[in-house]
Amino acid sequence: MRSDQLSEVFELVEVRGQMTGAFEVYGPWRSQHEIGDPLKLIAMVHGHGRLLADGLDTPIELGPGEVAILNGRSWLRIEGGTGDGPVCEFLPGPGYNSYGHDDADGPPDVVVGGHIEVNHVGRTLLAQALPPVGHVRAAEASALHRNLRLLAEEAGAGRVGSAFAIRQYAQLLVLELLRAYVDQADLPPGWLRVMTDERLSPALTLMHGEPGRPWSLEELARAAAMSRTSFAERFRTLAGGAAADVPRPVADAAGAAGPARRRRTRRVAGRRAGLRVGERVQHRVQARGGHVAPALPLPRPPGGRAPPRRGTRLNTPDRPHAAIP
Repeated sequence: MRSDQLSEVFELVEVRGQMTGAFEVYGPWRSQHEIGDPLKLIAMVHGHGRLLADGLDTPIELGPGEVAILNGRSWLRIEGGTGDGPVCEFLPGPGYNSYGHDDADGPPDVVVGGHIEVNHVGRTLLAQALPPVGHVRAAEASALHRNLRLLAEEAGAGRVGSAFAIRQYAQLLVLELLRAYVDQADLPPGWLRVMTDERLSPALTLMHGEPGRPWSLEELARAAAMSRTSFAERFRTLAGGAAADVPRPVADAAGAAGPARRRRTRRVAGRRAGLRVGERVQHRVQARGGHVAPALPLPRPPGGRAPPRRGTRLNTPDRPHAAIP
């Protein structure tokens, strides 16, 4: 993206691209189905198609290398193909599938379907940043179209390791897709527009360094080499919020993801040490000179209370009222 801050937020909200299926189809065709994913992707690899979804008055024309992002839509219909033969109607299945008549004139249309997975913070942020239906255009030689072709080829070849390769290509597809969207779209006010603004970038760098700190307007304006009034007005225009809410779009994401990141770090450290959760608690208490039963968590005695949880006080020689950390 255009700034390290944007890349950091994408990592914090755990953006993941998933390919749900791909198909090639010969001759005239049509497919209509419900959408179960909040952020659905439909990409045209080869050929042309017309896409309609709830909220659209007229179809979107998709050409080679172009992608439609469906944000919170409930259904879609896509059709394409040429010729005078009967229209092939189908419901795409998982994997790579072929439909229509092989003897139809011309090469097949190739379409890839997928979705973007994010955590609950990411769902809120992307729902605000993206329109109900976004149309990302790409030239033949663009990185987006090149990645689409590689993804479709890998899905259709079925080679050893294809599942791993598809996951990597799908991840890169989301990156290139959002890069293209930021470059092409007239972004609405919101966090995405703020993070792609070069003048506000130094202030965002400051906030990302200490997301929990209550930054003042004066400090942020100084970092951006702007007056407080100019900074507040620019942020209000780009973010669609008051100057008092300057830190919220970035700090909220970082603050929500911070505890999750620390929990993941602790779990990884525990796995490397070969310790279960209960054993880690026991290890910490014993390191302080305390004594606990060798097996944790402790079993519930018949008719008794539950075993001690986090915060339960245990007696240790140096800390008579120590609590399990």
